[in-house]
Amino acid sequence: MTHHQRQTRRRRRRRGLPAGLLVVLIAVVTALIGGLSVVAYVVAVAASAPDLDELKARDGGQTSVVYAADGSRLGFVQSEIIRTPVESRDLPRVLREATVATEDERYYEHQGIDYGAIVRAGVKNIASGSTVQGGSTITQQLVRNIYLEDKDQTYARKIREAKLAQELEAKRSKEWILRGYLNSVPYGTINGRTALGAEAASEIFFSKHAKNLELHEAALLAGLPQAPSEYDPIRQENAALARRNDVLSDMQENGYISKIEAAKASRKGLGLSLSDRYTERLEPYVFDYVQQTLIDKYGVKTVQGGGLEIHTTIDPELQEQARAAIASNLPYSTDPSAAVVAIDPANGDIKAMASSGGYDDRTFNLAAQGHRQPGSAFKTMVLTAAIRNGIDPDSTVYESKPLALELPEYGYWEVSTYSDSYSGSMTLREATLESDNTVYAQLILDVGPEEVAETARLLGIESPLDGLPAEGLGGLRVGVSPLEMARAYATLASGGVRHDAQAIERVKFPTGKVDRFDNSEGEQVLTDGEAYEVTQILQENVTSGTGTSANIGCEATAGKTGTTDDFKDAWFVGYTPNLATSVWVGYPDAQTPMTSVHGISVAGGTFPAQIWHDFMIVANGECGSFPPPTEPASLSPGTGSYVASSTSTESDSSGSGYAEDTYTTPSTDDELYYAPEE
Repeated sequence: MTHHQRQTRRRRRRRGLPAGLLVVLIAVVTALIGGLSVVAYVVAVAASAPDLDELKARDGGQTSVVYAADGSRLGFVQSEIIRTPVESRDLPRVLREATVATEDERYYEHQGIDYGAIVRAGVKNIASGSTVQGGSTITQQLVRNIYLEDKDQTYARKIREAKLAQELEAKRSKEWILRGYLNSVPYGTINGRTALGAEAASEIFFSKHAKNLELHEAALLAGLPQAPSEYDPIRQENAALARRNDVLSDMQENGYISKIEAAKASRKGLGLSLSDRYTERLEPYVFDYVQQTLIDKYGVKTVQGGGLEIHTTIDPELQEQARAAIASNLPYSTDPSAAVVAIDPANGDIKAMASSGGYDDRTFNLAAQGHRQPGSAFKTMVLTAAIRNGIDPDSTVYESKPLALELPEYGYWEVSTYSDSYSGSMTLREATLESDNTVYAQLILDVGPEEVAETARLLGIESPLDGLPAEGLGGLRVGVSPLEMARAYATLASGGVRHDAQAIERVKFPTGKVDRFDNSEGEQVLTDGEAYEVTQILQENVTSGTGTSANIGCEATAGKTGTTDDFKDAWFVGYTPNLATSVWVGYPDAQTPMTSVHGISVAGGTFPAQIWHDFMIVANGECGSFPPPTEPASLSPGTGSYVASSTSTESDSSGSGYAEDTYTTPSTDDELYYAPEE
């Protein structure tokens, strides 16, 4: 061997491994390091994830639902989520099988994670260049729906999701997990509201309970969670049909149905029967009132978040009776509107809150939101204030006469009677039965306008009161609602105990907690003797005064009429021991005089009293009686400046007052107006 050959051999030995082999070795080492890094990352993320026991499952319960007093459903509270969870027995086998076949065909074999599905999904997604298939199991999806707040598609979240899915499988049965999934997975958004769970979806798309789904219907629903918008059966009919048929094929391939069954179901159309179950409200005015009460107490998030069972005090039969009483007296479209509110004096429960007209035409609640002038129905507040101050209505006498008073504190005030006729000396009882404005104007000044306002507040009036003389005759700055008037008269019916007017009996939360609204004992704002004295006079008003049309044949019936200037508002508010009811009649959208309704001018003793009669004769039940007082009122003749036995230059009268249906603006303060009453 030559020297050159020996040098060449030594150089080759020093070169080491071939270049190609070295590259392979480096790649292997790098892969091992990378793999170990990935494993380390997965282990670290999994270790940092909380245990399942540390997490609280989100359970909003069903969409909040409102019930009437008899247990019938009035409707669902509107929110962004529609959900009605059901038990496993109400999720039909065909829906469970369709869901498993298309979402997680190895569901009954894996322990929370399907590694084969992950690989298959990865290969398919790589081949297509986009994410066309997911590898999450039903268990993983349930974990995501009820345990994880983080919805971002990150590797860390997927790792935590997988860990929790395995833990859930170890703790819960397959039946429990599948039920949870079918009650929580979104099936699509309709009119801005997302249907969570199969029951809600079944009701919305097919107007039936999930337990009654047929094969082709169950297959349609089972295919929606994968892409609810893409397969929306309302807007994407062809795509939804194709997806449903894919589900049927999956069911056939997995042995759940035969080839013949799959072919037969595939030939059917979508068969949609859209439902308004979650938007329909049987008593929309009541519903709005109840919903606003809940929002005021609990906040929008709690009320619309779902899970509440709201039980109201509203009696559907009395609602129908109230509307029937209105319709029978004011049947024509050109007739004025009317509102009826009935309250149980024993506890403040609102039993009826009804009005004429339809919710589609007017969403304004005349019974609770309408504020109108009460006319002489507000004189009851003056009479009550007088008796609270010990004034005897039978021995206190005023002179009925036109008044034109220049009052240092209040300005000029002119008052006349409804008919512009005057009866001379009258007791307060007589003046109440004739609803004499001039006698009551003098009584207001003797008792004090502020005292009248304070008494009205004690009885339950919440609208603003200014303590002006005209308020006692029904001239209020913003008026009152039928609900307020019913509540105020209910305080008299209950012997002076004022209760909050409430339309809600109880609210049950998803946690099982129950808030009761019917446990108020009320507040004794009058002695039972004071309330009894007022009631005795108002009873007589029904038998022989302005309210005779309201007489239902029960001795224990008390009430007062009210009519405002130009017959723009007319009232009858009355009570028995069982029920306090207010009736208002008028045109809601304009101050239109009711001077020719069925040929007559509408005063409180006409249509309002007749509607009250027709409603109460059915709603009242047994007549009963007002119990004698345990603390009789201590009364004596009034000694005010305007009583008939006194002489006062201020009580001299001048001016012609009002004509029967006209109104003259006072010369100074236009807030001191008076609206005459019968």
